[in-house]
Amino acid sequence: MTGLIVVGTDGSAPATAAVEWAAEDAARDGAALKIVHVHEPWSTLLSLSGSEEENDPVTGYADRLLATAAQRARARASDIEITTALATGAVVERLRSESERADALVVGSRGVGGFAGLVLGSVGLGLAGHAAGPVVVVRAPVSTVHGVVVAGFDGSEHSQAALEYAFSRARQRGSRLRAVYAWQMPMPSPYALGYSPVLEGTFADEAETARRLLAPYRERYPDVVVEESIVCDHPVRVLSDASRQADLVVVGSRGLGGFASAVLGSVSHAVLHRAHCPVAVVRHHPDER
Repeated sequence: MTGLIVVGTDGSAPATAAVEWAAEDAARDGAALKIVHVHEPWSTLLSLSGSEEENDPVTGYADRLLATAAQRARARASDIEITTALATGAVVERLRSESERADALVVGSRGVGGFAGLVLGSVGLGLAGHAAGPVVVVRAPVSTVHGVVVAGFDGSEHSQAALEYAFSRARQRGSRLRAVYAWQMPMPSPYALGYSPVLEGTFADEAETARRLLAPYRERYPDVVVEESIVCDHPVRVLSDASRQADLVVVGSRGLGGFASAVLGSVSHAVLHRAHCPVAVVRHHPDER
C-alpha cells in the first residue's frame, strides 16, 4: 500500500463522478489523492478565450479543469492531501504509468470524446486489466449507499486477487460483502437417465468449492460480514443484477475460462458495460504469492 489514489479527469460528467468517488475512498483509507489530466498534443485544441488561454490555451484550460476537480474533491474529503498534475502524451499510457505508484486508479466510464451510446469508453477498456493495480470505473455520481460490496470469484488467481481487494474495501467501508460464485449447468444428454441426482451432486460440489475458496479470507477478515451467493447461472447476469443493490462490484481481470494471452476476460469486460455501480477490475501479480 502506497497511501495514494490516482484519478484521471477530463472534465466530463463520468470523470467528475470518478473524482468524487476517489476522494471519498481516499478519505476512508487516510490516503492522498492525485488528480491527473492528460493532454494529447495531437488532439484538436479547444477554442478558449481569456488572456491566460490566449498565451497558452492547453495549460490554461487544464489548470481550470484541475482546479475545478480539486474543488469537487475537497468538498467530499476536506482532510486529505490533494494534488493535481498535467501530463502530456497518450491518455492510457500516461495513466498506466501513474498507476504504478498508486494503490488504485479511478476513471470515469466515458470521457468527453466518447460516443453518447457507449457505456464504457476506450480509456476505461484500455486501463482495466492493464494498469499496475486495481482500476475502478465510475459511471455516475453515487446517489444511494447500499452498504454492500459484491465480489465475483471462480477460483482463478485473478479472482483471488479480486476477493482480497473486495474484503479490504468492505472492511474500510463497514459494508457487507456479497461473494458471488456463479457456475453453469453442464448440458445433459437427451438420453440421460436419473440426471436430477447428478445435478444435485454437482451443486453440492460447487457449493463446497466456493466455501473452501472463501475460507482463508473469512479468517483474515473476521470483522467483515459475508453473504455467500452460490448460483447456477451466467456470472455476467448474476453480477449485473447484484450491482443494482451494491456500492461496488469487484472482479478479476480474467477468469478460469479465459485465454492465457487475454488481459481482460469476457466476464469482466461484460460487467464493465452492464453494471449499475462502480466496478473494480483487479489483476493478479505473480509476485504477490
